[in-house]
Amino acid sequence: MFEQLNDQQRAAVQQCDRPLLVLAGAGSGKTRVITYKIAWLLSKMQVSPKNIFAVTFTNKAAREMKERITELLGSEQTKGLTISTFHSLGMMILKSEVEASGRKPGFSIFDPADSLYVVRELLKADLDDNGLVDRVRNQISNWKNELISPDKAAQLSMTNPTQVAAAKVYADYERYLQACNAVDLDDMLYLPNELLRKFDTIRHKWQQRVQFMLVDEYQDTNAAQYRLVKTLVAGTHGDGLTAVGDDDQSIYAWRGAQPENLVQLQTDFPKLELVKLEQNYRSMGRILALANYVIQNNPRPFDKKLWSAMGLGDPIMIIAADNDEREAEKVVAGLMHHRFQNDRPYSDYAILYRGNHQARMLEQKLREMRIPYFLSGGLSFFDRSEIKDVMAYLRLIVNPSDDNAFVRAINTPRRGIGASSLEALSEVARESGKSLFESINSAGLHAHLPPKRQVAVRQFEHWLAGFAERAKTDPPVQLLNDLLDEIEYQDWIAKQSGSPEQAEMRWRNVEDLLKWVRAIADKDEGRRMEDVVSTVALMGMLEKNDDENNGNVVSLMTLHASKGLEFPHVTIVGLEEEILPHRTSIEEDMVEEERRLFYVGITRAQKELTISYANKRKRYGDEMDCQPSRFLDELDPQHIIWEDKVSNDPVHKEEVGQAHLDAMRALLG
Repeated sequence: MFEQLNDQQRAAVQQCDRPLLVLAGAGSGKTRVITYKIAWLLSKMQVSPKNIFAVTFTNKAAREMKERITELLGSEQTKGLTISTFHSLGMMILKSEVEASGRKPGFSIFDPADSLYVVRELLKADLDDNGLVDRVRNQISNWKNELISPDKAAQLSMTNPTQVAAAKVYADYERYLQACNAVDLDDMLYLPNELLRKFDTIRHKWQQRVQFMLVDEYQDTNAAQYRLVKTLVAGTHGDGLTAVGDDDQSIYAWRGAQPENLVQLQTDFPKLELVKLEQNYRSMGRILALANYVIQNNPRPFDKKLWSAMGLGDPIMIIAADNDEREAEKVVAGLMHHRFQNDRPYSDYAILYRGNHQARMLEQKLREMRIPYFLSGGLSFFDRSEIKDVMAYLRLIVNPSDDNAFVRAINTPRRGIGASSLEALSEVARESGKSLFESINSAGLHAHLPPKRQVAVRQFEHWLAGFAERAKTDPPVQLLNDLLDEIEYQDWIAKQSGSPEQAEMRWRNVEDLLKWVRAIADKDEGRRMEDVVSTVALMGMLEKNDDENNGNVVSLMTLHASKGLEFPHVTIVGLEEEILPHRTSIEEDMVEEERRLFYVGITRAQKELTISYANKRKRYGDEMDCQPSRFLDELDPQHIIWEDKVSNDPVHKEEVGQAHLDAMRALLG
């Protein structure tokens, strides 16, 4: 199987006795290198699967790796192999060492909405807080990803009001999570790092287990992820580390990614070997030449130049439009013309943009021409109210200390428990230091709530305690089915929905969740509900970044969302100053990252690339003058052609007119 690799790929696969950095350009086969290296370790070096860990950033990438390695070697030879996201690996460590972490088995995972609720409560903020709650929550998240504890944060000298507010509530936020026996998404990295730092026995145990570690997208690692990797591979003095990345595709500094981690490897691992993958298997030569030409304007610690053996291809088309509406019209008309001329499926086409607000006009023009499309970044499955309702019950069953789940579940459906009863429970919980659920049986409740009004909450407590007891032994799917029946949730959905069709759609989502729970439980017949809940919760949060659509539709998405994807025909719109590069990035001297983002967009195209901009654009209701992006001046003139020159050609005009007629006939049947 290894004869399929090119020379550089083979060198990366077979180097197993020293730290290795694989500098993998866009489309150069990095996933193939990782999967084939795992196959090499298992089949040629006889390494046990349980001692090999491959880590990436999305569930989609992890699934793809698992599928490829299983195709290569079969499921038996790969049994025990860990291929996961960073957060899943962190959860594995945390669940294994839960007692040392200060949490108890069955801990809940708070999603971002739960975390915002906690911060809002601690700040005593109302809904009209001018974004303070979001900013404070993000600051706490940043501190955790930088491995800064509440004590360290309190010692930092700060003049920023958001940081000052965050430092005041950070410790209380952590105490709240511990009281709820919960962790947030950032704790999946922060707490494992703390465990490995504080406890020698835990650190040595995991270092002995991790003999080989392969890390994808290394340029996107933050401080916590880098420290976790560095600690785990220290048992082999780093010799088992393979880091795969591309500094030219580092586009996540806004969420803590540190592209300098690639350079830091050379300091932390002096024996580091470097292998460059420069042959691109995705794009035509002109597209790569344009990408190389643009990215050379950035300072680059590692020099590389993508090339392709697939031929030169067509010039890149540049479209200039009078305004944003005309830009959308030109882009959609060009797409329609190309499709009818070449008889291609809609799924061959993608339109990329810097910000979600740019999609509105494109959607309008696509709808006018009856062109089906998929807008990436829509409402996540796990953000739907019916899914959050059911998950609140499951979280509460396995962890009665989860106050956020308690508040959502207790009145869904309504049980006659009003706001005053919840306020009374909250007061008792504050006084006693107990959870809301535990406070129901507290003697202090009598001082705040008359006996008559205690009946409903005590009935809820008794009912839920029964399900919590059953969760220790009953199969998860049976338990969930019984729960939904007893709370008559399908009837509740019907009453809350605006139409029978909406009710049916919402119930179908619940049935999909049931299928997912069944699939997770079926992987291990002895799996208890607490394992299912934590797996679903984490997968749900990470799946939000894994939007997929396999239908025959045009894809609309941000440049950030396009990373890792490829399409035969790509259009990048809005090449204007203050859009790409973005105004905030210009103000904060982050233009280099914006250039990398543009580079990522260019390298999504396989066969053809179009770039567009508008001279005027509506902002806040007013039409404003726009300045073409500086990146347009960085395009190699020998590989581009301007649309106005083509549009004046009589043959082209006739073709476009015919495409419109064909489209109209198709619409009319």
